[in-house]
Amino acid sequence: MKEKQFNTRAVHAGERADFTNVNSVVTPIFPSVGYTFADSNELDAVLGGEQPGYVYSPRYANPTVAAFETAVANLESAAAALALPSGMAAIHLALLGAGVRAGSHVVVAADVYGATYSLVQGIFTELGATVHLVDVLDLDGIEAILAREKVAALLVETISNPLMKVADLPRLAELAHKHGALLLVDNTFCSPYLCNPIEFGADMVIHSATKFIGGHGDVMTGIIATSAELKAEMVRLNKLLGSSLGPFEAWLAHRGLKTLPLRMRQQCQNALEIATWLQGHPQISQVHYAFLPDHPQFDLMHRLSGGKGGGAVLSFEVLGAGRAEIFALMDALQLIQPATSLGDIYSLMLYPAISSHRSLTTEERHNLGIGDGLLRLSAGIEDFADIQADLAQALAVLD
Repeated sequence: MKEKQFNTRAVHAGERADFTNVNSVVTPIFPSVGYTFADSNELDAVLGGEQPGYVYSPRYANPTVAAFETAVANLESAAAALALPSGMAAIHLALLGAGVRAGSHVVVAADVYGATYSLVQGIFTELGATVHLVDVLDLDGIEAILAREKVAALLVETISNPLMKVADLPRLAELAHKHGALLLVDNTFCSPYLCNPIEFGADMVIHSATKFIGGHGDVMTGIIATSAELKAEMVRLNKLLGSSLGPFEAWLAHRGLKTLPLRMRQQCQNALEIATWLQGHPQISQVHYAFLPDHPQFDLMHRLSGGKGGGAVLSFEVLGAGRAEIFALMDALQLIQPATSLGDIYSLMLYPAISSHRSLTTEERHNLGIGDGLLRLSAGIEDFADIQADLAQALAVLD
């Protein structure tokens, strides 16, 4: 049978698995930690991986979690997926699964999410890995490091947070594989709706599923879509790390996933209209959004997304603003929520200097181009006119 379209797969993927004659339309929540078997031979076969089954949820697998993993793997064009309690847990385990260890080298886009930056620069460096921070647009510089060092992994974001640089995934995959490295892509800002990095050669696709996949700001989870072999290695590691997603969280995230295409279409439309309007505003010096025609990687974003959009997140520089002016603007917001997240049905505003990139020094932030007047906006599904009106009245307090 012909493969179903994305909208249909978002609704049905992972559902109606064989739950021993449980014929519910929606996947049930299985809270059980342990499972029983017909006899010890069956238990031995399941523990040994010789037949499918569930043994112990915290270390092996859970039916509700497995349904969510199946759905994300389907939408990301991956063979398998592994769900975890947060996006940072997913980043951490993906790096370990890719072989980042003491003595190894890892290449990381410099303007990744602040916590990712701190993870690689802090914990992985302290554990003995050598981290090379690069401009994701400098392909020659990236290849020079890949050619010079034995690199285990190259980690990038499809769209960077918060400056909206777009990674050339096909070329980065080619370079990584040419030199024996794995390409890891944080695809959170795009979601599976806009881009499937595995189709462009990525080895692992990582999501903070707390964001667009869950979509409603009510569940925290992360997920890695990858090959069966790489998932098996990460499952092996995770049996010791114990970073397991609970069934209630998996059920909520899977429920949110079903409306992903509907939400993303509206959010991408809102984000483009907001970005276009802000470009003409006298108090805005620069707008970063990958689907603006004058964005340096507009053509690349169009190609990666199949023309579906540039995502729901944009950032912009308020002319001459510092901390005091930004605080006044954010305090004046009435509809847009000043919250430290993104990807919700609500429009959310964040000040990177004190939140997503708080762990960086002022010098590190400024070197990356994250100034004191930069704000990040995640467009929700509200009416554009209402979002625009709220931004207009908040900017007016700076007059």
